[in-house]
Amino acid sequence: MSFQVMLQQLTTGFGQTLLIFFLTLLFSLPLGMVVYFGRVSRFKPLSWIVKAYISIMRGTPLMLQLLLWYFGPFYLWGMNIGNYKFTAIILGCSLNYAAYFAEIYRSGIESIPVGQYEAAQLLGYNKSQTFFKIVLPQVVKIVLPSVTNEVITLVKDTSLVYSVSYIEMFALAKQIAAAQTTVVPFVIAGVFYYIFNFVVAWVMEWFEKKLNYYR
Repeated sequence: MSFQVMLQQLTTGFGQTLLIFFLTLLFSLPLGMVVYFGRVSRFKPLSWIVKAYISIMRGTPLMLQLLLWYFGPFYLWGMNIGNYKFTAIILGCSLNYAAYFAEIYRSGIESIPVGQYEAAQLLGYNKSQTFFKIVLPQVVKIVLPSVTNEVITLVKDTSLVYSVSYIEMFALAKQIAAAQTTVVPFVIAGVFYYIFNFVVAWVMEWFEKKLNYYR
């Protein structure tokens, strides 16, 4: 197999990698905020359940979670999982990253001085207005570096979906390398991952600079 053919096949697989990446971010970023609110809820049973969820998501490997999400419905309910693979991947990745984002949001929100809440109350703001107009804009600036680290990690974690035999770039690289007995597909895949991570880091750094509006 020529280098050009390898590149074309891996480019096709990279399209699936991008799809998993963007869909995971689309669902996990807002879901992380929902998880955060559950985490700090005054309703203790809910708070305990969410804390347990976060602990499990952060304390077990993502690959194991993907396997459970994929095979679990079959073993528990005899569900036909033939067309369920992609759903299981997005579900597993989104729920995993939502737990991490929730803790990042919590660290940012809890760093806001109490005096700002008191000042907002004196100005007549209710809790919702205080959060969205005063707290949230500051939190976005505070947590962006941590979110950037998680996003970069997600780029690399997309390779874990090979564990459920989903064909994306890394799975294709493994197949081609095994068939052709060469490491060239892994090198090409590594270049793809590096360039994509470089672009992601550049975009996130651009956002950070845009948010430094007091400098």
